[in-house]
Amino acid sequence: MVKLFGTDGVRGVFNEDLDPEKALKIGMAIATYLPYRAKVLVGRDLRGGSYTIYSAVISGLMSSGADVYEAGEVPTPALELSVRDGGFDAGVMVTASHNPPEYVGIKLVTKEGFEAPRWVEEEIEKIYFDLSFRRVSWSKVSEISRSYTGVIEHYINSIVDQVDVEKIRSKRYRVVVDPVNSVTYKTTPQILRRLGAKVLTINSDPSRFPSRNYEPTPENLDDLSTAVKAFNADLGVAHDGDGDRAIFADSSGKVIWGDRTAVIIAIHIAKNRKHDKGDRVVTAVSSPPYIEDILEEYGIKVSWVRVGAPSIAQEMLKGDALCGFEENGGFIYPRHLLVRDGGMKLALMLEALSYENASLDKLLAIFPKVETVKTKIRIKDRDRAQKLISGLVDRFANYQVMTIDGVKIISDEFWVLVRLSGTEPVVRIMMEYKDKNIGEKILNDLRNMFMGV
Repeated sequence: MVKLFGTDGVRGVFNEDLDPEKALKIGMAIATYLPYRAKVLVGRDLRGGSYTIYSAVISGLMSSGADVYEAGEVPTPALELSVRDGGFDAGVMVTASHNPPEYVGIKLVTKEGFEAPRWVEEEIEKIYFDLSFRRVSWSKVSEISRSYTGVIEHYINSIVDQVDVEKIRSKRYRVVVDPVNSVTYKTTPQILRRLGAKVLTINSDPSRFPSRNYEPTPENLDDLSTAVKAFNADLGVAHDGDGDRAIFADSSGKVIWGDRTAVIIAIHIAKNRKHDKGDRVVTAVSSPPYIEDILEEYGIKVSWVRVGAPSIAQEMLKGDALCGFEENGGFIYPRHLLVRDGGMKLALMLEALSYENASLDKLLAIFPKVETVKTKIRIKDRDRAQKLISGLVDRFANYQVMTIDGVKIISDEFWVLVRLSGTEPVVRIMMEYKDKNIGEKILNDLRNMFMGV
């Protein structure tokens, strides 16, 4: 069957892959899947095109019998929390998360506040492609979509209630925030002030979603790094467009990959948050293999899954997980919400720093010194690219190989993950190496392999 949903929702270039007509039908398909008069909470990010898609989705939902409540401009985890706690039957978030600015997207949230599992998406896809929509009469359609206030306040309160506020307040942290001119400008500074921090915010103009540096990766966060040093801050934090990721910079301005800071938080949870029961973390294959050895010293095991928050959340549902995370800054704390949440990750990081009475750079000393590369190669032929990726298993037969998602090759000197993106026409490569000559040779070979594909 033809797929509509990717790794995390429906995404595409505005008015090319995803236009208002398609968004309208997706809204109709979602409402048709749900019970008649289902209560659906709808929110959006601030990228160009989102309001158009948001309006079309709302129209589709209403025309097929849903009662719509508008959350407006909110972070994805804030919407998910209100869906769960507000008694809604589902939620829809209009966002393309970390994708380039020309992208828009639609994400479905279950009544539990989770991202919809694949089997639910398949049911909606069938309705969409079969055009088997429920069509309600003029007398039964809900004529009004209701404004739903309190989403932001409920989200901030829920995060602050989870952590040791007085412990954090006693440190009087100085924090720089980069909300990438999107919805976390409403939440992260407020969370920090509630925790006693002094806040400097950059890139906080909601009318200017960026044409560059839209994804919180180390190479994109020069502004954050510069501001941390200029402000003499203890920490910097950057989000993606919908606020479900958080990437940190230490006091020197060095930007840290998300899985490393997540390991710091996981150790803190195991050591200091005694009410948390569990002996494992769940992470995607894009995280480095050596975290197993680091976490083993604290009695924590690692469960490996496919890339994507839904895969991590589904594994965490089996129980006994302290947290789940990805290298991209996604972090799931199950006592709060079983989805990625950049605001919750930030609060837990400040709590970890306060309990350890140490700076982030000091805590990061547990990691080996390696060079990290994260890159992508644009492709036209996904089938051909997938065959080339599968062929890496034989090419690196003398190494440890994982095929949970793409192909991951592991040795003492390097590791590399090669996989197809679920949201863009690209091959993603994540790699770390100790020896520059070895690392660059493997990376160049992989780039040449996919040249012209």
